[in-house]
Formats: sequence, C-alpha cells, structure tokens
Amino acid sequence: MYNKVQYRILLLAVLIIIQTLPASVLAYVNDPLPSPPVYSYRIINCFPHDPDAFTQGLIYYAGYFYEGTGLYGHSSLRKVKLQDGAVLQQINLPPEYFGEGITLHNGRLVQLTWREHQGFVYDLNFFTLLDTFTYPTEGWGLTSDGKHLIMSDGSPTLTFLDPETYIPVKRILVTSHNRPVANLNELEYIKGQIFANIWQTDQIAIIDPDSGQVTGWLDLTGLLDPQTNKGQTVDVLNGIAYDPDGDRIFVTGKFWPRLFEIQVIGLE
Repeated sequence: MYNKVQYRILLLAVLIIIQTLPASVLAYVNDPLPSPPVYSYRIINCFPHDPDAFTQGLIYYAGYFYEGTGLYGHSSLRKVKLQDGAVLQQINLPPEYFGEGITLHNGRLVQLTWREHQGFVYDLNFFTLLDTFTYPTEGWGLTSDGKHLIMSDGSPTLTFLDPETYIPVKRILVTSHNRPVANLNELEYIKGQIFANIWQTDQIAIIDPDSGQVTGWLDLTGLLDPQTNKGQTVDVLNGIAYDPDGDRIFVTGKFWPRLFEIQVIGLE
C-alpha cells in the first residue's frame, strides 16, 4: 500500500506523463474512433434462384452470374442466367472437395475449397481446368481488386495473393471500432471497398482494403420474407455480386429461392 506522500508523488508523475503525451495520442484517448455507420437497403428487383444451391461464391460478369456452391458431393461451378436463374453451364467438383468462394481475374475463374487447402483455376468460357494451387488456411470467400486475389478464411484476417503465383503478399486485420471482426465469409470488391458477408448473420461489413477498418455495416435483416420460402430449407445470407457497368449490387443466400438486386440507402 502507498502512504500519502508516495501516492502524491505517483499522482504527480502520472500528470507529468499525460502532459507530455503527443496531441495525437491525447486526441485518440479523448475522442475514440466513432462507430461505423449502419446502412439499410431497398429491394430494386427480385429474381429466381436455385433453392438447392448452397451458395458459397457469387460474381456477375457480362450479363450472367457465376456461382460456386458447396457441400461434399454437391459442390459445383455454374454459369447462371439472371432473369430466371436457369443454370446454363456447370461442372461438379470431386466429392472429396467442399467448394467455397469464387472470383474472376484476368479472364480466369478462381475457386477455393473449404478444408482441402486446394484452389482451382478455370477458363471462363468452357470451365476447363487451367491450374491448381494450395494455401495453408481454410478457404472461405474470394474476390479480386484487379491486382490481387483477396481471400477470407473465417478469421478476422484477409489475405492478398499474387494472382500468378498465389503466394501471399500482405494480410490485413479487419476491425470495427478497434475490435477484430471474425467469420468473414463471401467477399466482393465494390468501388474500392471490400464487402464481406459475416457468417451466420444478416450483416455485411464494408472494409477499407488498406487499413482493414470497417467503414460501414449493411444490415440486410428481413431481406428474405419467410412467406416466400415457406416449407423450404434455407440457410444463411451468403453471396454478393456487383455489376460495375450498371452499378448494381446483388445478394442471395445458401438454399435461398430468391436473388435480390438492392440499393444501399445512404451509401454514396
């Protein structure tokens, strides 16, 4: 225990230290980072979606969706028609692979697997297997910023891969209000930001790819009306696609019978 004299000396020392701290540190202590804004949505269009598709990855390109599905014995890569959800082209993964996220980079489709540490690279037009690669973590979501492949593994970390060698070039820790954000799942790169489904929630994190900070949250609670899937098995929200030419955002979920075009309210 301190006596009165020791306590006063300690208190004086603390006050001196505080007075010598840089202004930037004092500003952070007195004015911590604000909570990221939470955006709502408006449904623009609704399209049919295969209710048997366990959606793991989704992209939009040249008028079509390309979709990766999961589950052992049911994993696939598909080309899907927007208007009616018809599957126009499909290849199935071997039954020992659980398909995960997909992306398009330099005219090639790239697909991850969950726990098999195996990635596949396909020709866009014919789904011909062009290459394979490995990684040490689980594979969850995948997107491209035009320079790198960006991969999630269920942790708060996103890994940027060289698209030719598939070697990690950097990693970022995703945080919201100074706290790590776990369960980062399906990814989409939209206007310089990374959109990430948070597994088992109706939330999408909007992430700065340089700092890893969440700059906003998109709350999609209530998107799928329970009456539209009455009697059907549905799983979690998962699947984000972006049409840069039409500035359109699409979302769906695992076993969802609907795919939605949405507008994010309040996000410029």
